This record gives sequence, C-alpha cells and structure tokens, in this order.
Amino acid sequence: MSPSGTPTNPGTNPGTSPEDAGPPCEPGSGSHGPYRLTGPHPVRGAAEAARLPLRGDLAHIALAGRYFVPHYAVPQPRMVMPGGAPLFASTAPGAEELCTLMEGDSFEVLEVSGGWAWGCLSLEGPVGYVRVDRLEPLP
Repeated sequence: MSPSGTPTNPGTNPGTSPEDAGPPCEPGSGSHGPYRLTGPHPVRGAAEAARLPLRGDLAHIALAGRYFVPHYAVPQPRMVMPGGAPLFASTAPGAEELCTLMEGDSFEVLEVSGGWAWGCLSLEGPVGYVRVDRLEPLP
C-alpha cells in the first residue's frame, strides 16, 4: 500500500502507481537498446600478444582506458637475478622462449601463480612468463 492507501504494484517504487512505472526491463527494450559492452577487446594477434601486457582476464593498469578486462593489476617490480632468466610465451612444458631477460632488468610482475610470474619488461613489452625463483624484490 502506498501512503495514500492505494495498492502498489510489486516491483515498482513505493508511493507510485502502476501507471507511473516505465516499460518492463527486457533484453532489447528501453531507450538504450540491447545492453552490451563495446570497444576494444583482448582478441589480438600473436605479435601484439608478446608486446602488450593484456590477457582475456587481466591487464596492466595503464591499459584500463584502452581495453576492457575483468581485472587490472598494478605492476610489482622485481629484479632479474644473476644469470638472467628466460621469458616464455606460456607456462606449458616446451613453451616457446621469447627472449632472455638480463641480470638486473626490472620485470613488472602482474600475476604470480604456480611458481610462475606473468608480466612485462615495460608497457611496450616484451610480455610473458618467468620462473618466480629467477626474480627478487628491488633493493
């Protein structure tokens, strides 16, 4: 019941009549049409995958205005230990080695999982996976 004593329609704001309610919310209805996210997305080629710190689930925080993903990470800088470290395209056995990170390089870690760190040397790449035991905190 509304304050004036008239019955209210469930699902509408209290104190309004059913005539005041807008159209039902259904996919494709309303002034905005079908609801969908548009714009750049992380579907890209292999060359760009090795260059941008961007996956379908996670991206470098600096890419937040350009790409939409569920999560963004602030990089945690780590230093490559003496002897360097291979940068891999994935964590799978036999994965392609993209390059070797040099001793003392600063690697921007965006995710750590299962003994691997995913990240980049810089926002422009290269991007890949490094064994966590080859990285140490910056001094």
